[in-house]
Amino acid sequence: MTSGTFTRSLVTIALALGGAAPALAQYPDKPIRFVVPFSAGSSTDLLARAIGIGITRQTQQPVVVENRAGANSFLGAQEVARSPGDGYTVLITTNSTHAANEHLFKKLPYDPVKDFTPLTALSKGDLVMVVDPQGPYKSVADLTAAAKKGPGKLSFGSGTSSSRVASELYKSMAGVFITNIPYKSNPPGLQDLIGGQLDMMMADTPTALPLIKTGRLRPLAVSGKTRSALAPDVPTMDEAGVKGYEMSYWFAAYAPANLPPAIQTRLNELIINAVKQKAVQDLYAAGGLETYVTTPAGLAAFQAAESKKWAQVIRAANIERE
Repeated sequence: MTSGTFTRSLVTIALALGGAAPALAQYPDKPIRFVVPFSAGSSTDLLARAIGIGITRQTQQPVVVENRAGANSFLGAQEVARSPGDGYTVLITTNSTHAANEHLFKKLPYDPVKDFTPLTALSKGDLVMVVDPQGPYKSVADLTAAAKKGPGKLSFGSGTSSSRVASELYKSMAGVFITNIPYKSNPPGLQDLIGGQLDMMMADTPTALPLIKTGRLRPLAVSGKTRSALAPDVPTMDEAGVKGYEMSYWFAAYAPANLPPAIQTRLNELIINAVKQKAVQDLYAAGGLETYVTTPAGLAAFQAAESKKWAQVIRAANIERE
């Protein structure tokens, strides 16, 4: 190869790579949008805002959190699925959109695999069964007895797929029928529970614990294998009499499909660095959450395994697809 040919080859390669390299060098050069498929004040929303601040500290670019609650979390997921894969739109979500919904509904307005680029898992957590402290239920056994005495007369709220499936699994394992009242997110459901309009909710610990600590909610049991360090006096569902019961949920970050690999890697680094910062770790500690971060490939594999797990749980709870 002559020197002229070699030079021309280098120019050709440089031109081919030129579109990607400057873009990564400049990324991000404008605000990043975090879409949350649940309402403001939800645990997903609080997590998104804390991570956003962490990313701003690293990049000096603002992160704008946009809540797209409703329609069983379809709205937020669909919004991101339709957005450009340029690194400026990120979905901060839970297993609701990416593991449970595909088994709860006959048709989704998005594909949880094909329409997204995995970035990283964020954390794992448990749920807690709560009731109105002014009400008659002081234990899971009390609630179960009342539900058996009046099938369909009691109601529970569900603001996420995790919240609903956890409640449906309890119904199935305890042999009771309680009516589901759906909400756009858990916070408004908990407010109705406090107001006496519901009998029970299975809510994520970050959302429920502050209300438990102030006496506005009474906890009956936690959904995990072990008791929560933040509520050590509250039994697990298994200890409370629903033998074999176990349920948890998780948070993760996704971008739209066709995200350039270099930007995918950069977002993974930015988000994981943000998760490690004190503000996010304090949020995790306050909500009883476990830090759980992954590579993009690790999230894809975890999501696939979780989808199978949630399918089994939903079948065990005898939930028919809507």
